[in-house]
Amino acid sequence: MLNPQVSVIIPAYNGEAYIQQSIESVLHQSYQNWELVVVDDGSTDRTQKIVTEYGDLVRYVYQENQNVAAARNRGIREARGEWLAFLDQDDFFVPEKLAVQVAALAKQPSVGIVHSGWQIVDREGNVVSRVEPWHGIPELDSVSWVLWKPVFLGAMLFRRDWLELVGGFNCRFHQAPDVDLVLRLALMGCEAVWVPQTTVGYRQHDRNASRNTQVQVLECEEVLDRLFAQPNLSEEIGQLERQARYNNMVWSAWRLYYTGKLADMANCLGRSLRYTSRSRTETILDWIGWFRQYSLEYGCQFDPAVLSNSSEWQELVTYFL
Repeated sequence: MLNPQVSVIIPAYNGEAYIQQSIESVLHQSYQNWELVVVDDGSTDRTQKIVTEYGDLVRYVYQENQNVAAARNRGIREARGEWLAFLDQDDFFVPEKLAVQVAALAKQPSVGIVHSGWQIVDREGNVVSRVEPWHGIPELDSVSWVLWKPVFLGAMLFRRDWLELVGGFNCRFHQAPDVDLVLRLALMGCEAVWVPQTTVGYRQHDRNASRNTQVQVLECEEVLDRLFAQPNLSEEIGQLERQARYNNMVWSAWRLYYTGKLADMANCLGRSLRYTSRSRTETILDWIGWFRQYSLEYGCQFDPAVLSNSSEWQELVTYFL
């Protein structure tokens, strides 16, 4: 029996609420030369029962609870495909996801990653907004990856050889193993291209792992610490450090704002001042501009007046102006 060309890996932990829709979205792909591997990372709910009911359509692998990076690495080891896609248990692929990305990789043998946009969806799967990063980041070169980190794992397709070469995901990270992986790949020379359409639904709900924004912020900063501490870093990448750290701080601050952690948001914004030569007034306007853009991309309301009236914002601005 020939191996499938694409392996789709779903890491699962207590995913009973949405994993059926995730699996169904793979089963209904227009491209059919795939296998689906679900790695159950020690679930205690009905995840196993739901997955195993699909029989031979899904390869079910169980391991004691570790973390999502370890589950993805297990999936890589179990996978038989030449190309690998990752899908979180609460997200779903649109029907053409694999078809359009496989076509792009097949045409460009030197490319190791195909990336695309994603849809922000609500709990029921209704589209709230679309994130299309290629408008602002047209080229996925190492500079763009380091400066902007436009990583969303479910919207990507990887050549297996590159993931094995880089050593898979770093299990040290719980919230940013995907960012760490992609930046390491970029610095190793892995080429990436856009398929300019949205290919995955990113579900927003109160149990999103990504809502643990305080850990996410710390880990993204550590990823950059590790990157810029590399002794063999090129001069071109080394010169990006201040801008990359500023961009990361502002993005992190918005994530904290989005999840209601305003004191941590203010701390991030204050720290971002170390990495910009703009005037304080210009910087504050820049913060507001990015908050507005990120909120628009994620389909949520942003009212600058509400932000500026918060005690955390007023204290920050008073202190730094």
